[in-house]
Amino acid sequence: MSSILTNNGAMVALQTLKSINSNLTDTQNAISTGKEVATAKDNSAIWAISKVMESDVSGFKAVSESLSLGGSTVAVASAGAEQITDLLKEMKEKVVAATGENVDNGKINTDVQAIKDQITDIIEGSQFNGSNLLNTAGGDITVLSSLNRDAAGTVTADNITVASVDFEANLDLTGIDVTTSANADGSLANMEALIQAAVNGASALGASAKRISDQNDFVSKVTDAMKTGIGSLVDTDMEESSARLKALQTQQQLGVQALSIANQAPQALMQLFR
Repeated sequence: MSSILTNNGAMVALQTLKSINSNLTDTQNAISTGKEVATAKDNSAIWAISKVMESDVSGFKAVSESLSLGGSTVAVASAGAEQITDLLKEMKEKVVAATGENVDNGKINTDVQAIKDQITDIIEGSQFNGSNLLNTAGGDITVLSSLNRDAAGTVTADNITVASVDFEANLDLTGIDVTTSANADGSLANMEALIQAAVNGASALGASAKRISDQNDFVSKVTDAMKTGIGSLVDTDMEESSARLKALQTQQQLGVQALSIANQAPQALMQLFR
């Protein structure tokens, strides 16, 4: 049945054109913003997942900064410990030389005291941002190393604790005396103990530095993987969108023509009255 009051063909064509225009607008927005899911209304489930992952990425950025700070602190202490180990080896040479006869113990003692003072200066100066792992006051440091999210969504933090080697207390330089050959000979055992303590401390700091460095590399890779995952969820596939845009533009042109044809249908009814 044809009617001059109700144009069913025009209504269908209009609804089709509205749908095409809506899809065209969505595709243009996706191309211009670069995001397929830019707001919650685009896809609430994917949007929610992406926002949680983005918050984790921000958290891992803070973790990386903490690891970098902790790594720098340990690196400074490790460099100081290694330098002290070398100085103790040099001191051992002086002590061994002082055990001999017909040596100038006074001059050797001056050299040993200078080395002692240098070791003390290194212990006091091996600090980074106020943290010192070589002296008593510095104490242990705790480095934020990771954020863990379980299946229920509960987030917990992991930490790496780096113990202070406390050379201030563990390296008792007062036990080294080279003022006489006999005293120097008695200091040899103390000298070996000092070197062993320094080596153990430097080794422990080196192990901690390696662990922090490896963890920082891991966090960086995890962050990159999460960013890639977020992108695959919400980013626009530009190749697909460009093809869709071209198709929708063509559909829009055809829709306009279809609506124009449908709008002309009532005029055809005039032929019935001629």
